[in-house]
Amino acid sequence: MRNDAALRMNGARALWTAARGTAMQARPLLAVALALYLGLFFRLGDFPLFDVDEGAFSEATREMLERGDFVTTWLNGELRFDKPILTYWLQALSVSWFGLDEFALRLPSALASAGWVVAVLVFTRRLAGEAAGYAAAFIAATTLGVTVIGRGAIADALLNLFLALAMFDIYRYLVEARVRYRRRAWVWMALGVLTKGPVALLVPAAASLAAYTLQGQLARWWKALRDPAGWLILLVVAGPWYLLEYLEQGQAFIDGFFLRHNVERFVAPLQGHGGGLLYYVPVAVLLLLPYTGLFLRALRELPRLRATPLDTFLWCWFLFVFLFFSIAGTKLPHYLLYGITPLFILMALHRHLLTSRWLAFGPPLLLMGLVVALPHAARIFGPRARNPYYREMLSQADVVGAEWQIAAAALMLCVLGLALMPRSPLWPRLAGCALLCAFAFGGLALPAIAALQQGPVKEAALLARAARLPVRTWQFNVPSFSFYRQAVTPRADVLRKGEVVLTRSDELARLGEIAVLYRKGGVVLARIES
Repeated sequence: MRNDAALRMNGARALWTAARGTAMQARPLLAVALALYLGLFFRLGDFPLFDVDEGAFSEATREMLERGDFVTTWLNGELRFDKPILTYWLQALSVSWFGLDEFALRLPSALASAGWVVAVLVFTRRLAGEAAGYAAAFIAATTLGVTVIGRGAIADALLNLFLALAMFDIYRYLVEARVRYRRRAWVWMALGVLTKGPVALLVPAAASLAAYTLQGQLARWWKALRDPAGWLILLVVAGPWYLLEYLEQGQAFIDGFFLRHNVERFVAPLQGHGGGLLYYVPVAVLLLLPYTGLFLRALRELPRLRATPLDTFLWCWFLFVFLFFSIAGTKLPHYLLYGITPLFILMALHRHLLTSRWLAFGPPLLLMGLVVALPHAARIFGPRARNPYYREMLSQADVVGAEWQIAAAALMLCVLGLALMPRSPLWPRLAGCALLCAFAFGGLALPAIAALQQGPVKEAALLARAARLPVRTWQFNVPSFSFYRQAVTPRADVLRKGEVVLTRSDELARLGEIAVLYRKGGVVLARIES
């Protein structure tokens, strides 16, 4: 009997030990899964679409489904040549499955970003071990730039997925010279061209040229570039849509897409999006929150960029994107994301070199401080704004309640507690802070900002839809209004008595006598009386 009891006890201990070991092994994977949920999917469809980009993509997708035209995109009844077709197709597919709402329109971006994170995990784990792989994936999932772009109903998350997959295979070809890596990279670039155009070829080609040259493999790079099979892949995957669009729209497509939205975007600021040569320095600081301190520590390793082929490749990738878009005429923060993937890996590889507590925890405390300060800043600066539109937008009192402020303060205290925790490794605490920051930004800040800026636009659209009002826009570019109204809303070039217009409160003085149908947060729906 005693022997039986001892055997049962030993068996129970063995099972407990095995279960505990399995749980320990699963912890990094569970951490990445939690990071993905908080960074990309938490409250994904709980706030209105942002204008201009989200509204434009979403309304163009709605019009695509309404027209039944899956080649040419239209926005408010006018041709839209801003981006190629793949994102619209994926949004249309998602809407067909889940319904025409914010969640369905943002889901392709969230899934693409999740694939982007998984690609980082697989690539880094193979080259630098499991711990570095999971760390790189965790950083990618909880970095502010990815959290923002991964929740946007736009093309950039999908493009970054294809850029990462292409660059990873280009690196594999650098070190192993297998044809399958070269051909697969062409597939990813072709899909990128179908997502956002020539930039999907430019970034991989130019960044890899620098890396291959520094590694003495220029001949191998040139061989890959001249690969007939690669160009055939590009033509087969991306060519049909470009050909069909040209056959339908002719020179207008060439002028609108290639010349205006690619060539002009580089040589001059488009739509007022300009900036100096140092534009992307503060952008990098913000996009990499809450890991900015870790990035600054990793940046000290830049002089050793030729230490290994991987170091060379990653630094050339980031530096090309940073320098190229610094000299480009049009500057937008998300352009730097095309070169942010290598930073996730570099920060993961150098995470244990971070020894300064304030360098580690200053950025997450800054990010949490911004979240906590959001309603107070609106309350202080809103009434002081000279422009009526911004004054009314920031002065809305019903956007952030007591529960929101309590939650933000509690998260701030948790981050502060992790920062002040004595005699504990920095990296696990920084990772914990990143999860809290992802929860705060995605669950609190983004919905609050959307409610301030876009909530009134959505309310006005739903009112106009319910009343079946024919509306035109006056000096107000908010395509999400058309999406929520589920009808094309043309621009008003001339005001006519009796028509209803959507405008901003700072444009009211130019309208003459009006009857206000809706006014909130600087958004005005009015009927022209004279």
